[in-house]
Amino acid sequence: MLERRKPLDLLFPLKGNAASRNGEEEVRPPTTLDRLRAGVTLARDAVKAVSVTAMEALREGASFIGIVGDTDELVDPFAHLDAPIWSEKPPAELHKLAYRYCEELTMREAGNFYHSFKYLPDEQRSAMCAIYAFCRRADDIADGDWADRFPGSKGEMDPEATAYRNQLESLQDRGTILNEEAYLNKITQLFFFRKKLSTCYGDVHSTDPVFLALKDTVQRYNIPREVFDDLISGMEDDLYNNRYRTFDELYVYCYRVASVVGLMCIEVYGYDNPMARKYAESWGIFMQLTNVLRDVGEDIQRDRVYLPLDELESNGMTEGELSEGEIVLNKHWEPYCRNYASRARTYLEEARALLPLLPRRTRYSPAAMIAFYDKILRQIEKQQGDVFTKRVKLNKVQKISLAAAVYLRHRFLPGFLDPVWGALARVGLLPAV
Repeated sequence: MLERRKPLDLLFPLKGNAASRNGEEEVRPPTTLDRLRAGVTLARDAVKAVSVTAMEALREGASFIGIVGDTDELVDPFAHLDAPIWSEKPPAELHKLAYRYCEELTMREAGNFYHSFKYLPDEQRSAMCAIYAFCRRADDIADGDWADRFPGSKGEMDPEATAYRNQLESLQDRGTILNEEAYLNKITQLFFFRKKLSTCYGDVHSTDPVFLALKDTVQRYNIPREVFDDLISGMEDDLYNNRYRTFDELYVYCYRVASVVGLMCIEVYGYDNPMARKYAESWGIFMQLTNVLRDVGEDIQRDRVYLPLDELESNGMTEGELSEGEIVLNKHWEPYCRNYASRARTYLEEARALLPLLPRRTRYSPAAMIAFYDKILRQIEKQQGDVFTKRVKLNKVQKISLAAAVYLRHRFLPGFLDPVWGALARVGLLPAV
C-alpha cells in the first residue's frame, strides 16, 4: 500500500469515528514520499520557452482568440504553442484569457458549483474557477479519458517521468489496479501535472491556461502548495487502490480529494479564525462521504468499493452483494445507510460551523454546496438506501428553492436574526441551510 500522509497540520474532527488527536499539533519530518512529490519541479533552464515575439503576437490578438470551437467544444487558446513555459511573465491580456478558459470549463462541467460561485466578487469568482479547473483536470486524468498536454516531453518514456514512477512504486507493496497501458498513461500525465503545478510556486509560467490562471490565484490568496500536491496524491492513490478496509483509510482518501479543496476555497473566501481550517476539512469530508454513498452502484461497476469493508462485514453484508444491487434486499443495508448518514452529519455540523467564520459576501458559495449535499443525503435516506436503481440527484425545483433559501439567509438576513432561522430550521419550519 502507498505510504499515506496524514493531514498532520490539521486536527481531525473529534466526531465521526475517525482517529483524532488531542493537544499540540504533531511535528514530524517529511517522509520519503513527501520529498519525492515535493521534488517535482520545472526549472526555467531545463525546458523550451515561448519566445518574446510569439508572446507579443498573442498579446495583440488576445481579444480575438476564441476558447469555444466551431462545434461548441472548449478549446485551449495556447494549444498551438510548442513550449511548456512563457519566457517572461505573460501580459494581463493572456491572464484574462486563461481565466476565461477556466470559467467556461467550470460552467460546462459543474453547473451547480458555478452557480455557487457566481455571486462572489469578480476576482474571487475567477479564482474559484481556476481552482475548480485544476481539480477537474486532475480527476479527468485519473478517472476519465482526458489527454493532458506537456509540450516537449517524451511521454511515458521520459527519463524523469520513469524515475518518478519507479520511486513511487517502490513505496507501496501492491501493483496498479489498471491495465499496464492505462496505468503508464495516467501516472505519466499526473507526473507532468505536478510539473505544471510547480510553475505556480516558481519563477516560470505554464502555457497551460489552467496553471497560468492558478498561479495568479495562489499568489493573490497565498494558497499553500501542499493542498494541491495532496489532491494529485489522491488521484495517484486511485491508480493503486480500489478498496478501503477501515474508515480511517477512507478518511485520508476523502481528505486528499475533498478536504484539500475546502482548504483551497477558504483562502479565497477569507477568514481570520484558524478554526476555519478545521471546519473546512470537515466540509470536504461531509461532501465526499455523501458522494461515496450516492455513487456506490456506479463505483462497483468500475470495480471500486469505497465503503469500509470491515463495516460491511461487521454488519452482515458482503462486497459481492453490491455488484448487482442485491444489497438493498439485505435487511442490514438500510440501517447501515442510516448510521452512515448519521456519521456524515457529524461532519456536516462542523461544516456549517465554518459559515459564520467567513465574510458575509463569500458565505453563499459554501452554504449552497453544503445545502445541496445535505438534501442529496436526505434523499438517499428517503429512498431507503437505494442508490442502485437510479442516480440520486436534485431536480430543478429543489435546486432553485434551496438556492433561494441560502441566498436569503446568508446574503440578506441580519446577523442578529440568524439564531432565529437556525431554531426554526431545527423544528422544520424553515429549510436547514
